[in-house]
Amino acid sequence: MNIVIIAGSNRKDATSTKLAEYASKLLSKQGHLVQLFDLHKQPLPFYSPDLTPEPDGAVAALQQAMLEADGVILATPEYHGSISGVLKNALDFLGQTHFNGKTVLSASSAGGPIGTSSLLQLQAIVRNLHGVNSPEWISIGYGQHSTLMQASSDYEQSNPLFDRIHLALRTFTDLAERLSGEPVRA
Repeated sequence: MNIVIIAGSNRKDATSTKLAEYASKLLSKQGHLVQLFDLHKQPLPFYSPDLTPEPDGAVAALQQAMLEADGVILATPEYHGSISGVLKNALDFLGQTHFNGKTVLSASSAGGPIGTSSLLQLQAIVRNLHGVNSPEWISIGYGQHSTLMQASSDYEQSNPLFDRIHLALRTFTDLAERLSGEPVRA
């Protein structure tokens, strides 16, 4: 299954980007084809409806990958109770043709205990783009950042944070496989 992950921070070593990288490694090990768009490493120009209808560079690559995706993961830091500006900018370059009928997992990292405000906003955006929100989401709170930073995709021990991440990813891939017509793994 083709999965696109957009790491929506323009900060080097952002927690939301570390989460996106962890998900990418884990899903790749499970046999999925994963494309990670790190908006820190692949910055996009500022969106304007006046831009040429034929985008190039990172915008064109993101749009093409999204057309081919069976599922999407959006990871954002929570800033002032909202999603990051660079993620919103990236989403503005995309439309219903990129999301229609595709499963989308929302994930956030917050400086406080949880980042639910940004998750609720992401889910509203996904609905407007005709995507299908995964019933689970991932929220990394302040006390969990260091645990995530030390993670590898080989993590085997039981830990509430990683148990939650694995549950959300499993639910996401199961739903994405059902909606895309891919065989569901046992």
